[in-house]
Amino acid sequence: MKPKKLIISLIVLIAVIVIGALLYKPATETTPSAPPVDDSGATTEGIDSVIEANNRFALEFYQQIKDEPENLFFSPYSISTALAMTYEGARGQTAQEMQSVFHFPEEDSARRPAMAAVYNQINQEDSQYQLNTANALWAQQDYSFLDEYTEVIEQYYGGRVTNLDFIREAEKSRKTINDWVAEQTKDKILDLIPAGVLNALTRLVLTNAIYFKGQWLTQFDEEKTIEEDFRVSPEKTIKVPMMSLANEETEFNYLETEKLQILEMPYDGEELSMLVLLPREDDLAALEESLNPDNLNQWREMLNQQPVNVFMPKFTFETKYFLKQDLQEMGMPTAFSMQANFSGMDGTEDLFISKVIHQAFVEVNEEGTEAAAATAVVIELKAVKPSMAVFRADHPFIFLIQDNQSGNILFIGRVVNPS
Repeated sequence: MKPKKLIISLIVLIAVIVIGALLYKPATETTPSAPPVDDSGATTEGIDSVIEANNRFALEFYQQIKDEPENLFFSPYSISTALAMTYEGARGQTAQEMQSVFHFPEEDSARRPAMAAVYNQINQEDSQYQLNTANALWAQQDYSFLDEYTEVIEQYYGGRVTNLDFIREAEKSRKTINDWVAEQTKDKILDLIPAGVLNALTRLVLTNAIYFKGQWLTQFDEEKTIEEDFRVSPEKTIKVPMMSLANEETEFNYLETEKLQILEMPYDGEELSMLVLLPREDDLAALEESLNPDNLNQWREMLNQQPVNVFMPKFTFETKYFLKQDLQEMGMPTAFSMQANFSGMDGTEDLFISKVIHQAFVEVNEEGTEAAAATAVVIELKAVKPSMAVFRADHPFIFLIQDNQSGNILFIGRVVNPS
């Protein structure tokens, strides 16, 4: 991933936020492509609260990672959903901290059917675009999880349990999970869980995957895409393939202020759109500082349809985040510590989160947008780790190179002064 196109990071983040905000559709519009989960009892207020929680986390997490020099792209829905399934098993301070970071509705009777409703809405078939999500639990085969916990995850999140053997076959288990993620994301998210992450202490992995592919309502003409300048910074300009839509008949929702320009580009079907926020005078930092739910809602309300000449760079990139430190800093350190309480999972306080991994892909071209993301939450068994031996070669030493089987010394030497 190259450290360029910082403005694009904001473009694609807002695209995900807008997709999340527009997920709610009447259930009668289309036929579900996946078995629906139990959304009986879901209310409009409950669904709105889940979407609001997701969007708040989206903007807060963006603020948390915005200082990284690379492009940014992530699915707040994927991260929130994977951690919501984890939250269902959290208790005490662990649950309180997780709720404060993700803003989940605290009442089970409101949160669970609302999460189910959003899941069902995402998975409704639509002829104009593809939008699908899936959840899964991967459990150590001989470890006892509470039936109440696994039943809640399957009933409201569609996450069925698959038993694996992390103790004896950690690498095989990793491949099984990664293959599932790849299948759910049409091979856009590969190797979500790196080698070495799963081990004999792993007891549960919770995964979410989401995939989107949509065409622009008004597509760009490939023949009009040409190499043009893109200002990475006031001091640096690069050449990029720039798409263009320039005719008086093309209208978009648009807003122009002293500090920014905002463009809403709908996808075919006009149920989803990309919202592009372009700061004036390259002042991305000022725009990021003002990016919050209130301002975003206000900007949306101020959009008006009018003719706009659009110039947009094509881009494709992937991102990967290991979220432990970020989530700790945002307010949920206990879940990653030996004080973690996930007794709602197994009836004990023996489990903690060892890692949260998120990976995302996005491609924006003349036809439209393809995006995918997946999240894995790795739950391990607490164990007293032996004190780590320290070998610090900071004084003269002897070394040799030998044949391991025979012990035959091939080279021998002494280091008195390494320089």
